[in-house]
Amino acid sequence: MLAAGALHGAALAAEEPVEPAPTQVVEIRASRDEESRTVPGVAARGLPGTVTAVTADDIATLVVGRDISNVFQRIPGVVANNIDQGDTGNGFRMRGFATQGTHGADTAISIDGVPQNIPSSQGGAGHGPAFLEWMTADMIATIEVIKGPVSALYGDQNRAGSVDIATREGGAGTPSSAALTLASHGGRRASLTLSGEHGAVRSLLVADRYRSDGFRHGARTDRKNLFWKLSTTIGDGIYSLRASWYRADYAGAGYLPLPALEAGLDPHATQFGLPGFGDARRTTLVFNRQPTGTAGWFATAYVEDFERSRAIATSATQHTFGYDDRTIRGGRLGNTWAFGETAVLTAGVDTRADKGVALRRQYQFHRPTPNYVNNQDLDLLTWGAFAQAQVRVAPALKLHAGARYDRFDYDLANRKLPAASTGYRGSAFTPKAGAIWTPLPQLELFANVAQGFRSPAAEQISASGSLGPLGAPGGRSNTAIDPSKVRSHDVGINARPAAGWSVAAAAYTIKNDDEIVNTAPDVFLPSGRTTRKGYEFDVQYQAGRRLAAWLSYGRILRAQLDNPAPGAGALLSVPAHTWKAGALYRRDKLMLSGDVYVSARNPYYMGTPAVRRDMPTYVRYSLKSSYDLGALQASLGVVVQPHEFASDIAYGTTTGLLVSTVPRTQVEGSLRYFF
Repeated sequence: MLAAGALHGAALAAEEPVEPAPTQVVEIRASRDEESRTVPGVAARGLPGTVTAVTADDIATLVVGRDISNVFQRIPGVVANNIDQGDTGNGFRMRGFATQGTHGADTAISIDGVPQNIPSSQGGAGHGPAFLEWMTADMIATIEVIKGPVSALYGDQNRAGSVDIATREGGAGTPSSAALTLASHGGRRASLTLSGEHGAVRSLLVADRYRSDGFRHGARTDRKNLFWKLSTTIGDGIYSLRASWYRADYAGAGYLPLPALEAGLDPHATQFGLPGFGDARRTTLVFNRQPTGTAGWFATAYVEDFERSRAIATSATQHTFGYDDRTIRGGRLGNTWAFGETAVLTAGVDTRADKGVALRRQYQFHRPTPNYVNNQDLDLLTWGAFAQAQVRVAPALKLHAGARYDRFDYDLANRKLPAASTGYRGSAFTPKAGAIWTPLPQLELFANVAQGFRSPAAEQISASGSLGPLGAPGGRSNTAIDPSKVRSHDVGINARPAAGWSVAAAAYTIKNDDEIVNTAPDVFLPSGRTTRKGYEFDVQYQAGRRLAAWLSYGRILRAQLDNPAPGAGALLSVPAHTWKAGALYRRDKLMLSGDVYVSARNPYYMGTPAVRRDMPTYVRYSLKSSYDLGALQASLGVVVQPHEFASDIAYGTTTGLLVSTVPRTQVEGSLRYFF
């Protein structure tokens, strides 16, 4: 699933015709159209880095279930999940970034050109989490995961890399259908897809309703999704307008201590006997224009109403209630120029305005108290300018260069400690450079060096002190703090040694220039503190459309704080070993697929002074089958997680490991009718 040099259609592209490098595990169509589909990214192989492409066809062979993060489950070296405490964000960890509790931060995620990371979120977790629950698998056309900060099209949070998701269009390529799904633990889903063409306009409407009682006592999810996209082609451009509407109400059972589970605690139990709770509202309107080919101008404009809450139990009587109420507007405008087969240049600007409230408040017996962790009015304006170019300097050698300049203009009104209210003006310049060498038709070598950054959080700029009421005296601002930058070095290969075979590998080193750390109460300073090193490899075999198999391994050699505080642990909480393997078989109207996923040696620390431990090895088997009966498609999915108390959803504390327990077996069955 690794491929060197793929990017969004507005990005740099190789200009010569090339044999498509394998950028996906399988080519299994979700539609009933027997014509072959274009592999995404092949026409835009301009980045000297590691890129994985996933299509709607791939997603149709996966057990997605309640968690949209499962669409990433075959991507080498990636750990992706929802933390199973309601719709509370989508964790996305790769290359040693986005450790426990960050919910997708450090990876810049965009959908149709719209950034999904929410800065300074309190209704989720951390700074820059991504909330993808408003999407369903029926909405997704392609996903491209770019390892490392090599693309200049992405700014804030682009330290581990970026994810670019494109939604589907209506028309002949997307069939209309209706589906019903029943799953373990009270899971039930009804979905409707209406696709059609009305003159020159293509229309796609997706409606989805999902409910689940949850594996744990007190856990539940009630989710509604509605998506409508209109598209048309005018001249050399594809224009689209899409609207999405999402509502959710949820409760989470919290985490359980591993020693208590090993001593006999019921894995269905609720933390403190008090479930967490929350809800979410999200409405988005997006306009897009992209060229039909490589060259041309592209544009995105969007407006979004975002509201989310989450209450986390902290004792048998108390919750910490986080809440965001934000209005987000923004856009992107740029152009790609192609100079024959010699060079390609992309340049543009983007901006984002984010206004609203972010707070955390203490609740007692489900009622709000006067005490707050923080409470801020946010007015966050960012804008960026980017350019990247690719030049062929020899028949087998292409050079790449790019850069971004991002500017932050913040006004932070601290309601808890008004004296800490402040403005913030900061900037980040992040250059990129690399090369792609093709010494043989079946072999590519690439190397790059690139910088990426993460902006400071509102709480780091305007600190809120200890728990207390609004309007309290005191407060501290840290306006001299700079965005946290990383410098990434990659080398890798993509090879096709024989018919049906592809092999890819990459090694990387990432140095953090100025990680933002809390050095004292309410004091946040930059400090060069982290190093990440690792490698990945991926092997695939595909025999036509009937049989495919894959194996990948991600190894993190080092993910650590270079200068940890006295008594603190040095290692970051990311798994050292990640194995993924699977196979797919098709014959006539039958499809069978199976995946195995293993993550091991994920460190955490407990006690004072800190003592290192490793989380239990986590293993997951996923099996899916489908069979076509005329216009009806029946499918069955099974997920088996055999290791007791093992979970990808866990974090270490001074008292020990806390785990969100998962069921050993989950089953779901679905009937879909195409019309």
